Amino acid sequence: MPLGFDQPLFILPFDHRGSFESGMFGWKGTLNAEQIARIAAAKQVIYDGFKAALAGGVEKASAGILVDEQFGAAILRDAAHHGYVTAAPAEKSGQKEFDFEYGEDFGAHIDAFAPTFCKVLVRYNPESDHAMNERQAARLRRLSTYLHDAGRKFMFELLVPAEKAELEELHGDQQVYDRSRRPQHMVDAIHQLQDAGVEPDVWKIEGLDRREDCASVVAAARRGGRNGVSCIILGRGEDDKKVETWLTTAASVPGFIGFAVGRTTFWDPLIRWRDAPASRPDAVAEIARRYTRWCDLFSQGTARR
Repeated sequence: MPLGFDQPLFILPFDHRGSFESGMFGWKGTLNAEQIARIAAAKQVIYDGFKAALAGGVEKASAGILVDEQFGAAILRDAAHHGYVTAAPAEKSGQKEFDFEYGEDFGAHIDAFAPTFCKVLVRYNPESDHAMNERQAARLRRLSTYLHDAGRKFMFELLVPAEKAELEELHGDQQVYDRSRRPQHMVDAIHQLQDAGVEPDVWKIEGLDRREDCASVVAAARRGGRNGVSCIILGRGEDDKKVETWLTTAASVPGFIGFAVGRTTFWDPLIRWRDAPASRPDAVAEIARRYTRWCDLFSQGTARR
C-alpha cells in the first residue's frame, strides 16, 4: 500500500521537453549544446518566477516544482538545497505508450537527484489497446515497487485520451467526451492500475467540471484502505478561465490537495521574453503573479469546504 501524501501541494510543472524543443523554439532532431543551454535558460526563468512567488508570500511548505533532468538538473539540485518540494519525470517525452526515459538505468537517475516525487505521465484509456495497457501497467508496477521499496513518493499523471471511435460517436466534440465519458474512464483506469499493482501516492488528474466527478476520482484513488492517497488537478494548457473553474471545483472536494498548472502559468510570459517585447524580470514577475494566483484560488476554495 502507498503511504500517500495529504499536505497542500501547489506544483509549478515545467518538465516539458518535446513541447519546448518544437513548440517554444521550433527545433527538430538532435539538439546541439547551444540549443540545450537555451532551453535550460528558459526553464531558469520559470524557476526564478517560482522563487519570486515564495518571496512574495506563497507558503514554502506547500510549494513545489516539477522539472526534468535533461534541461533542469541544476534547478533540481538548487531546489533540493533550498528544501523545496521537487518532482522529476521518469517517462520518455511525447510517447503514446509509457516507457522509461533512461531505460534500465531509471533507478540510478532517480537516486542521483532524490526528488520528493518521481512522476510519470501516462496515457491510459481503459477502452484502448489492452495489450498496450498491460505493457504499460507492467512497467509502472516495476517503478511503483522500486519507489516504495526505496521509501520514495510516486506521482502519477493520468491522461485519458478519447479513442477515435468514441470521438466519432460524439461527432468530434472533445468537450462532450470530457464531460460524458472521461470521468468514468478515469475511475476505471485508476481501478485497473491499482489492481495491476501500481500504487501512486498522488494522482495528477485532468481537470473536471463537476464536483461529483472529482469526488468519484478521490473515492477511486482511496479505495481499499488507500486513505492517505490524494489527488491534484492539472491545467492541461487551458486558458485562465478554464483553469480557475477546475481549481475551484477540485478545491471544494476533500482529497484534492492542490494542483499542477504549468503552461497556463509560464507559456505566454516565456514567449514574450523569447521575442523580446518583455524583459526577463517582467517574465519572472508575470510567472510569479500567475502561480500565486493559483495558490490563492485553491487555498480559498479549500477554506470554504
